[in-house]
Amino acid sequence: MITFILSIVLLVVGYFTYGKFVERVFVADRKRQTPAFSMRDDIDYVPMNTTRNSLIQLLNIAGVGPIFGPILGALYGPVAFVWIVIGCIFAGAVHDYLTGMISIRNHGAHLPQLAGKFLGKTMKHVVNGFAILLLLLVGTVFVTSPAALLANMTSLSLTLIILAIFAYYLIATLLPIDKVIGRIYPYFGALLLFSAAGIGIGLVVTGAPIPELSFQNMHPDNAPIFPLLFLTISCGALSGFHATQTPIISRTTENETSGRKIFYGMMIAEGVIAMIWAAAAMSLFQGEQSLSDVLAAGGPAAVVGEVSTTMLGAVGGTLAVLGVIVLPITSGDTAFRSARMIIADYLKVEQKPIVKRILIALPLFVASYALTHMDFTLLWRYFSWANQTTAVIALWTGTMYLVLSRKPYLITSIPAVFMTMATFTYLAYAPIGFNLPLQTSYIVAALGTLVCIALFMKRVRRLSRATFSVDEPVPGALDQDATLATSSR
Repeated sequence: MITFILSIVLLVVGYFTYGKFVERVFVADRKRQTPAFSMRDDIDYVPMNTTRNSLIQLLNIAGVGPIFGPILGALYGPVAFVWIVIGCIFAGAVHDYLTGMISIRNHGAHLPQLAGKFLGKTMKHVVNGFAILLLLLVGTVFVTSPAALLANMTSLSLTLIILAIFAYYLIATLLPIDKVIGRIYPYFGALLLFSAAGIGIGLVVTGAPIPELSFQNMHPDNAPIFPLLFLTISCGALSGFHATQTPIISRTTENETSGRKIFYGMMIAEGVIAMIWAAAAMSLFQGEQSLSDVLAAGGPAAVVGEVSTTMLGAVGGTLAVLGVIVLPITSGDTAFRSARMIIADYLKVEQKPIVKRILIALPLFVASYALTHMDFTLLWRYFSWANQTTAVIALWTGTMYLVLSRKPYLITSIPAVFMTMATFTYLAYAPIGFNLPLQTSYIVAALGTLVCIALFMKRVRRLSRATFSVDEPVPGALDQDATLATSSR
């Protein structure tokens, strides 16, 4: 219990200390006009207050990640607490904050555009395809998972629920952000916070047997902590999916000084949610019914149901499960919205006319609906790797921004190098990758990481010789290579 409470305290303290430090490094400017005003179109660029933006950001990034991931990570034991705390404060929240703030400085640009500007034209195209695939997978799974939970709770057919969720997603994707998402998210946010707070308070009041800090690997299959834990627990510690979501709110933020609360603060809030569910999973399944048995029988959803009813009773447990259902739905709608915006930016399609929004959105929904009828379990196994690879790209993008701005860049370069090593190791070691021996995987990953560092340094030297503004996008597009070519003649 001491480890659990101390971890929550450290997360909160991290927001007021390290979060403040990161804000000072970036130098948020209260007087600088944000894209919400300079590019206002009342569709995607709409000024909204800090509270609304914060709740939308929290629900955008949460999904089922900070619940299902920590439940699976709990198999490793209390070492999972360490990754959630350190990862959230020094990696995940920094990742979210810088992605959001750099986007604000670059007209609300999404990650593919930012990667193109700072890491090169080729990276822009790679990240664009990568992000669309990731968002399509996320959106599809965030249709099927809440639909299955609702079907179990009601007598409605699964197909009907799926179609109803798709209908909501289409509306939320097409309409101005302040008309649907901005109005209903505060209520969804209250439900989310109720479920997390209820479980957390229940753990403390009942004196749940939460194990104390230990670096011992308690995984029943003795799966290696590095790299698997760092990809199992992504949301709640570090998640590349967040890099696809924060630019949505960078287009609605009224003032740069709100960024710490919106981007850094909501990642800390997600870390607290992750801590609560990891602790609950560890504490409730230590007897004859082990956590691994429950997961084998019904997956993380079974753990959610058992924990909710045990801690909060039938009525409270039902509300808690509804809070869990809300999470994927509120991330699924913004996943499709983000995909629409990324495609529109990439193809330079104006989004004010609703017909143009429909032309981009409909193919996404058709593809997603087709995926709901397919067995893409194998594809989804790559999600953890794809998710953290996206985070790595965002961290290297942030590092380049800080290097060129002559600001302390270790706050992003250290987590970037660490997670580059982790993702390469996972790809080399995992059965869905190259299935190499662990020691060999470490060597391969180290070489891959060194190559990435070398390519990054080469890009630094090139940009340092060019006329380059980190805070001003190229007019009409964010492809800095055109400017570089001109300046080098």
